[in-house]
Amino acid sequence: MARVTENRVVTLIGRHPLAWGTAWSAAFGVVLAASVAADWPGWLDWLVLTALVLPSLVATIIVLSGTPRRHFDEMSSVFSHFFVRYLALVIAVGAWSASVVVGAAISQSIQLAAEGREQEIVGIGFDVMSVIVPLVVGVLWAAFVLRCAWFLAKARGWAEVPERDRIPDALLAGHPALRRAVVGLAHPALFAITGLAVAVAVPFTVGEFTVAL
Repeated sequence: MARVTENRVVTLIGRHPLAWGTAWSAAFGVVLAASVAADWPGWLDWLVLTALVLPSLVATIIVLSGTPRRHFDEMSSVFSHFFVRYLALVIAVGAWSASVVVGAAISQSIQLAAEGREQEIVGIGFDVMSVIVPLVVGVLWAAFVLRCAWFLAKARGWAEVPERDRIPDALLAGHPALRRAVVGLAHPALFAITGLAVAVAVPFTVGEFTVAL
């Protein structure tokens, strides 16, 4: 009975996976907005964020982990090759800039210590890191999301349920309805939107959690 129910649910989602994924993310987006407005505990915000991105994230992991790298090499171009490395350079410059800010903060902390206020070093360092680290994590996560979305677009296109794709036929070959649902949920636009929403929300969520502590 459980198998029949599961198959019906998978088949239902597989008919319009992008619509189901969008509805799921929108529902949890509303819950997240309500949690921020109602000042819920930080750990609840994290649960909502995880639930928001979970379907597209899991589907993306399944699709990309089951697709050999040679598939993407065949679909790459010289422009995309250099453009991706340009983005990596931009991220590296951002990380270097953050390290400069952290270095300046450490220098200021040493000056405060020299003035006989050693107790402020730990507090200042914690405040600085609680701002810098979430921002860096958010930027790196956004870069990861965009990179995966680019691969998804190359592997399965932009259609809700692609008729042709470059995903290996062996992936979930014995479960066609599940494969249809997974490939549909691994939509590049859905994954990019939900992933970037998490990237934007992470610094604020971590900040609220830090204040609560």
